[in-house]
Amino acid sequence: MKALAYDEKTAMVMVYTDSMLVRGEVVAKENVRVSIWLRTQGVPNYIHLHGAQVISFSGGSAKNYTQAEIFIPTVQVCAFHLAPPAHDPLDYDASEINRVMQPVNIMVGSFMLRGKMRISSQTEFGTSLDVMRASWASVYEVEVSNPFLPQFNMQVPMLLVNPSHVTFGLA
Repeated sequence: MKALAYDEKTAMVMVYTDSMLVRGEVVAKENVRVSIWLRTQGVPNYIHLHGAQVISFSGGSAKNYTQAEIFIPTVQVCAFHLAPPAHDPLDYDASEINRVMQPVNIMVGSFMLRGKMRISSQTEFGTSLDVMRASWASVYEVEVSNPFLPQFNMQVPMLLVNPSHVTFGLA
């Protein structure tokens, strides 16, 4: 990795696609909140990760490998978050009225994300999804698991999902 510029930082992130999970470092501008980076206009066409650890689920069983650098097309990203224990402040105002936390189960490839989405108290969840115009939705208090990796169980305070690339379930 090249030396960081004076206005850059690195952050360890986790990127989920339909067929893999990648953990690695991204380089971002110092003033960027990496946890909501994919919502910004400055998001690149490829997520460039350094020191990437990859778990691939294509072709049957899970396979692990590493890459010094990996470039993941942003359009293929289903979910994204800072790798624990790192976290940013949450992206909502808790005092905002007419909002509720809706428990959701989100399927991303073979991963199950159990968390909460902040939606209007005036609409049902399905209606909220239909009128959502954002490319990325926040999910809070998330438990991440995978039946093919029984030892994999992670808690994250917030992550982003691409609503058009995941499946939502309500308990």
